[in-house]
Amino acid sequence: MKAYLEPTEIILLEQAASNLRDKILIHLLFHLGCRITEALSIKVEDIDFNNSTVIIVHLKHRIKLSCPTCGARLGAAHVFCPSCGSRIEKKQSQEQEHRRQRVLPIDNNTLKILKEYIDRGGPVVRDDKQFVFGINRHRAWQIIKECAEKAELPKLVNPETGKVHNISPHKLRDAFAVNAVKRNDSGDSLRLLQEHLGHQSFNTTAKYRKVSGKEHKEWYDQLWKADKP
Repeated sequence: MKAYLEPTEIILLEQAASNLRDKILIHLLFHLGCRITEALSIKVEDIDFNNSTVIIVHLKHRIKLSCPTCGARLGAAHVFCPSCGSRIEKKQSQEQEHRRQRVLPIDNNTLKILKEYIDRGGPVVRDDKQFVFGINRHRAWQIIKECAEKAELPKLVNPETGKVHNISPHKLRDAFAVNAVKRNDSGDSLRLLQEHLGHQSFNTTAKYRKVSGKEHKEWYDQLWKADKP
């Protein structure tokens, strides 16, 4: 069973889309390698057609736990406050919003179909802003799953857990990353990939080298190189 999608399978996904919006959603997720929440947050004004770039905003919600007695920061497993020593019966929780953005290059073909979509009146106005996609995260997952079934693509296995999953928006992000690693897995390329994907940790990016199988195969081939006639 496969762990990731090939570029040819992404084309089949696009062809299975019933309308231009869904086709662009699939195309954008693969060609930008962005998260589904990032794709759904793209506004028309974020796309720079002259410089071939798009602004990607990543919004993350985190829960901060603190001691109700002294306000010290707590971990989920804390029973006693490490600062004042009081027993924790109930932690105070506060949701914090972290907003980061990055500017990504975008290829000419993707810009072309985006312009066609915008000219046709595809974007949706919400809160006085023009969003490229007027759908929520759940609907986006449904679209990808339905197109995968229509294209008769097999489910994918998680190489780390062995669990089998339906094709989802994140699998298109994985496909972008694996495709990038297969083309160039040098240290400089991986760091550019880390920046492009918006990973804070390099280890998160480096896992795609393992998924691509190239590093493992080269290591294995070296084991038996001396035995070759």
